[in-house]
Amino acid sequence: MTHKLKTAFVGIILLIAFTMLRVYDPFPIETLRLKGLDYYQRTQPKVISDNIQIIEIDEQTLEQNGQWPWSRDVLAMGIEKAFENEAMVVVLPILFSEKDRLGQDDIFITTLKKYPVIVGQSAAIKGKGVPVPRGVAVIGDGIDNWLYNYPAAIGPFKEIGESAAGVGMILTAPELDGVVRRLPLVISINKEIYPTIPLEVLRIINNELSYQAKLNEAGVSAVRVKGSSPIKTDANGRVWINFKYKFPTISYSDKDWSSIKGKIVFISITAEGLANTVASPINTTFGHELNAQALQMLANNDRIERPSEFDLYEILFTILLSLLLIISIIFLSYIPSIVVFLLIISTPYIIGINLFTKYNLLADFTYATVALFICWSGALFMRFVTEFKLKAQIKKQFASYVNPTIVEKLQKDPSLIKLGGEKRELSIVMTDLRGFTTLGESFGDDVQGLTQIMNDYMTALSIPVLKNDGTLIKFIGDASLHVHGAPIEDTNHAKVAVKTALEMIQAIEEFNVELTSKGRPPVGMGAGVNTGETLIGNIGAKSKFGYDVLGDSVSTAARLEGQTKSYGVLLIIGPNTNDKVKDSYYTLELDHIAVKGKTVGLHIYTPLCDRNNNIIPEQDLKLHATMLQLYSEQKFNEAITVCNSLKGKFNCKMDHYYELWVERCEKMKKMSLPADWDGIYRAQTK
Repeated sequence: MTHKLKTAFVGIILLIAFTMLRVYDPFPIETLRLKGLDYYQRTQPKVISDNIQIIEIDEQTLEQNGQWPWSRDVLAMGIEKAFENEAMVVVLPILFSEKDRLGQDDIFITTLKKYPVIVGQSAAIKGKGVPVPRGVAVIGDGIDNWLYNYPAAIGPFKEIGESAAGVGMILTAPELDGVVRRLPLVISINKEIYPTIPLEVLRIINNELSYQAKLNEAGVSAVRVKGSSPIKTDANGRVWINFKYKFPTISYSDKDWSSIKGKIVFISITAEGLANTVASPINTTFGHELNAQALQMLANNDRIERPSEFDLYEILFTILLSLLLIISIIFLSYIPSIVVFLLIISTPYIIGINLFTKYNLLADFTYATVALFICWSGALFMRFVTEFKLKAQIKKQFASYVNPTIVEKLQKDPSLIKLGGEKRELSIVMTDLRGFTTLGESFGDDVQGLTQIMNDYMTALSIPVLKNDGTLIKFIGDASLHVHGAPIEDTNHAKVAVKTALEMIQAIEEFNVELTSKGRPPVGMGAGVNTGETLIGNIGAKSKFGYDVLGDSVSTAARLEGQTKSYGVLLIIGPNTNDKVKDSYYTLELDHIAVKGKTVGLHIYTPLCDRNNNIIPEQDLKLHATMLQLYSEQKFNEAITVCNSLKGKFNCKMDHYYELWVERCEKMKKMSLPADWDGIYRAQTK
């Protein structure tokens, strides 16, 4: 499996795991989502309510009117005072399940009958008092299966329940982390439907006797009071509370209540030790404020919603973004990938904020953010690990036989090398040591000394190779094989190969200076260079393989090197190589030869020197070509004459060649050659 596939595999596995986790939705995931939704509420600007006011029964009030509960004539006076100051509706979120111990219920009941006052009742495990139901028209069947269901309720005693304009449930429904974010508008007690305070206030304001509820296959979908628009709810009849409002407050003990004119007034207990406090997304608040927040939100039609289909949308959206991130990790370099990551991981938050501020929709950005980060981190880590291993493998493969600069390039971009093997045009250089036997004899039994000299010899050879970005494939005894044009492509690989081979010959000459200074016999080196299509890559058994080359081009290079002795030169290049370097180097054709193991002949050449820094007379080059032409025409005597005239030319580098060629001509004269002789010399040795 390639490093790209491994990266994709890890990223997709993590994505599948997070998708399954979100579908299962365990406690940590749900809690994280709820905290994320709280963030929207904490950051939104607060609005002061202009139609709801709270009158607090606070510590100052208790000092003035005595301990709680008061005689109910005191509450009756408060109700009177509220409506004298032209309150629209008074809400008393207080339970009146028992009669007044001081006997002032008659005054309280008489006052309730005069004004639109809503009192409280509460769901409970054990009931007390008589809960007051409210008529409801239900569209659909089975509403009890969806609503919050309680076995009993604490209601006001009968006379108060009958006298109050409305009775609403005082209820909190904390989420699994204990924070109240949603409020049921209706609940069920023994299959009887009861409204909570906000819905009951809306009913009173609209002067309606009942309300309506609508069901579909997914549960409760909406609740409505005639005269107001339908209120969308979740499947359990709950609405999300918008905690954006602040409510003006005055103390019950204040003399001036004029600020409540035309408003819905909550008369509620806030004194320490008596008040009911709950945790909300923004702070710890009083229970009556939950009802006020929900009521204000419904009255202003400023509801916040989280449609049930958002769960599916968020999962699909996360999958899409995660796949984009995984693709970016696979195909982009690290810096662009990080930029893409930062853009994508901010997308859920940006979309969530925009949906909330513009449309009051609650979209969860936490799941997507965490999933994206984990998938990205996991895939990135896998990419880093696989690339690190690949770089280590590349370093192990190449560090000893290519220039460190090449190793660095390969590590930065492993795609430059196909470790499985590929066909590519390369220039292959094969060398062989001459004079090893004599050198070995000079060391006698000193094997270590001979080994050190051979190491020095190979080091001298490798310096020009590495300097010219060649790739040392291997040392075979005292022979060496290296290539140009792989793993890093080089369009000038043939020229560089010839240049390197010439520098290797020069390096051995310098090596001989040191060698003879130690009293050792000098050595020589022959080299063959061939250019052609070559298979290069990791070649070998599964348990042991190495970076190697295969192909006819390689064996031809070896055959060319093997012919250097036969032609009295140190370097022979093949025809393809010659075609690519003849504009840069002076070259001479040596022969038309079928090397050992071949039936087809090829023209072989030797490079003399580069054309930039040297000048060879054109007539000398033409004279050499004439000599070969005479030879191919079986005019061996004329060829011998030209050979003798060429001795001393080309800085005497070719003199030994011409001596051998004269011997060849003398030998050929004695042979009975056919008239149509092709001029190809068929080598009998490698």
